[in-house]
Amino acid sequence: MSNKYSSDKEAIDGLARSFQELKAEIGKVIVGQKDVVNTVLISLFSNGHSLLVGVPGLAKTLLVSTISEVLDLEFKRIQFTPDLMPSDITGSEVMDENRKFKFNHGPLFSNIVLADEINRTPPKTQAALLEAMQERSVTIGGVRHDLAKPFFVLATQNPIEQEGTYPLPEAQLDRFMFNIPLDYPSYEEELQVVKSTTATKVSDLSTIMTGDEILFFQNLVRKIPVADNVLEYSVMLASKTRPNTELATAEVNKYISWGAGPRASQNLILGAKTHAAVNGKYSPDIEDVKAVADYVLRHRIVRNYKAEAEGITESDIVSNLL
Repeated sequence: MSNKYSSDKEAIDGLARSFQELKAEIGKVIVGQKDVVNTVLISLFSNGHSLLVGVPGLAKTLLVSTISEVLDLEFKRIQFTPDLMPSDITGSEVMDENRKFKFNHGPLFSNIVLADEINRTPPKTQAALLEAMQERSVTIGGVRHDLAKPFFVLATQNPIEQEGTYPLPEAQLDRFMFNIPLDYPSYEEELQVVKSTTATKVSDLSTIMTGDEILFFQNLVRKIPVADNVLEYSVMLASKTRPNTELATAEVNKYISWGAGPRASQNLILGAKTHAAVNGKYSPDIEDVKAVADYVLRHRIVRNYKAEAEGITESDIVSNLL
């Protein structure tokens, strides 16, 4: 794979081209949702995981299965329910006909995993998924099993129905690189969706990239150099969200009870590197950090009751800090 490009500069040009091809191919099936597709692909190339927050019926599952098809990756969907056990997702040991224990792989052993309605399952099962996301391996019966590479989790959460849900604790939300809000389609987009999904037309998707190429590009993103002022801006931005610290703004002290941790600064830089690369730039600038800031920070800051009472959202606070 590395022989295909004579230099890193050429490889970044290749990534930018492939990214546009990917978006065009996904656009054959997914109508609109351009920002969502963009951001999900950026987190994939940054080797991070994403949490999609939106009401049912906004094509979350279709988006993930389409991405896995154009990337020629194995895709599994796990529907989280209150009675789902950790072994249902990681797999378990069973006795074979020779009375020997053998490991049966669960749905986590896949390249792209859609964790549907992650807040519907008890913390025990959430923790099993989040451990796998962090370690990229699962331990069953004292034996460690490595997950497939590349490994990417896209979890979904329904923001409306809070009856019978187990909200993800902040420490677990922190494992997600991006929190991506999904909005209703516009009138024109919905018209197009209804037109295409109620007819017999089926889009033929072609494979744009393989798993090995994704791993190559993920490694390439890590190698991209970052100027000191961009690094300082990212760390400063994350630090500003922490109330009652020297860099906190008056607004943060007033409305935020907890700020973002150091993982936010790391993800701002990784996201900015990928955002720069897919747009054909060889090094990220402050604009690239700003482009990913809302997705990185919105689930890492905790509003207090005053912010909720005044209707101030996390995104409002982040946009005022940029």
